Amino acid sequence: MVRIRLKRVGGKKHPFYRVVVANQRAARDGAFIEQIGTYDPFPNPPEIKLDTEKLNKWISQGAQPSDSVASLLRSEGILPKISTVTPVKEAAKIAAKPAKAESTAATAVAEVPVEVEEEAPVAAVVVEDTPTDDSPVEDAKEEPTSG
Repeated sequence: MVRIRLKRVGGKKHPFYRVVVANQRAARDGAFIEQIGTYDPFPNPPEIKLDTEKLNKWISQGAQPSDSVASLLRSEGILPKISTVTPVKEAAKIAAKPAKAESTAATAVAEVPVEVEEEAPVAAVVVEDTPTDDSPVEDAKEEPTSG
């Protein structure tokens, strides 16, 4: 999968990031397909420079922004413009998950009455095994009280 993410460059304790399009499996600071912007967190406010044409091109081709890049895009006001692609895929995933959960729940509900029917005769046996008036347990209780 192709991701839009940050690549760290810059000196020790002074990060500077490039916004790049890279294969998801590539190392954080490794190979990338294309650089589409930069992010400098030190100035107040942080400097974010993005090539929106390249960004829109990659998102239309299916590239997914990482969480940190999505946060940057929201802060720049770009993400709401391009978010029409991502929620459609997320909505499809969400719709698929409850379908699986419902099928599992339906199976569990179907099994519950079977288990209850099996337990009912066991409960009846337990009721039959309760001591009666002629049982030795009650006779043992009566002896100490009568003596």
